[in-house]
Amino acid sequence: MKSLNDLKIHLYADGADKAGILDLYAKPYIKGLTTNPTLMNKAGIKDYEAFSKDILQTVTAKPISLEVFTDDLVDMKRQALKIASWGSNVYTKIPITNSVGVSCIPLIKELAASGVKLNVTALLTLAQVRDVAAALNPAVPSVVSVFAGRIADTGVDPVPLMRAAGALLVDQPKAELLWASVREVLNIIQADECGCKIVTVPHDILAKAAKMLGTDLTALSLDTVKMFAKDAAAAGFKL
Repeated sequence: MKSLNDLKIHLYADGADKAGILDLYAKPYIKGLTTNPTLMNKAGIKDYEAFSKDILQTVTAKPISLEVFTDDLVDMKRQALKIASWGSNVYTKIPITNSVGVSCIPLIKELAASGVKLNVTALLTLAQVRDVAAALNPAVPSVVSVFAGRIADTGVDPVPLMRAAGALLVDQPKAELLWASVREVLNIIQADECGCKIVTVPHDILAKAAKMLGTDLTALSLDTVKMFAKDAAAAGFKL
């Protein structure tokens, strides 16, 4: 693997920093963008709709996923339809459950049947993937976001699970399996190799991947030693 341009998988930038979003949107290797309420909160966004519509003034030619943020499923439907109306490239993110554990599958089925492009998010189990696969509309593009990084955080290898998830979506020709919650550059390669269609990558890891992917390890070893020597000199160490 020489560079990000060599990947088969579609790289989506995951973040809520406007400057970063617009910069990455312009990169040919970035095929789409995602964000979520947590990232928006960390970025200091106060007006969800104003921020989203501002971004959508520029982000017009690549898909972008924007998430609902209510526990009430009736209100969630209202938010979803409103978000979907903002652009033909917008995918509405619906969590697999609300924050008190009530399933969103009936709403996902209803929205999909009405033609809304969905990004179903926060999945971590194959049972959840199976339920989503049964609820989606085969005629409408959709994204199924499995949080492989969070699975790995529990000490479980996500790769076999992601392969199995892909198999469960075989009857949904327009559904794309997304590897979410990337923790390191290696996860991008894992997602590519196990057949995921999309991987969402935080802005900082995208920068690291763009710089380091394919780096010769012998050269990297020398750079590491040079770093130690430089820092030892800067500290004025003596023995």
